[in-house]
Amino acid sequence: MTKLTLGSHPYLLGFDQLERLLERNAKSGNEGYPPFNIEQTSENSFRITLAVAGFAEEDLAITLEDRQLVIRGRQKEDQDGRVFLHRGIAARQFQRSFVLADGVEVGEAVMENGLLHVDLNRVQPDTVVQSIQIRKG
Repeated sequence: MTKLTLGSHPYLLGFDQLERLLERNAKSGNEGYPPFNIEQTSENSFRITLAVAGFAEEDLAITLEDRQLVIRGRQKEDQDGRVFLHRGIAARQFQRSFVLADGVEVGEAVMENGLLHVDLNRVQPDTVVQSIQIRKG
């Protein structure tokens, strides 16, 4: 029996990149830190919210790398001589990646009460009808 994959289906041409993307995301072991929500705020907009308590704006970096939204956090080490009897609040770094579809653009990012909100907007493409000329061979 032959395994039918998305990229090899005869009616789905050029979707091999999508299949590789799905495989890559299935293999990546996101550990779940920091926790996040994704909500649809309107028909054409979304909001990603990450719980980043303890991080300041300068500890966070948001980049867009080849249709992939990457959010990184790295806290600076405390150098003020504090002595912890118990340290239950981890000061660990993180990286969260979200693959964006074509036509999805990153809006603004806002820090509010320990939550980082990143707004995304879907741009509606113009409907294009193209006529293809047939030439004699």
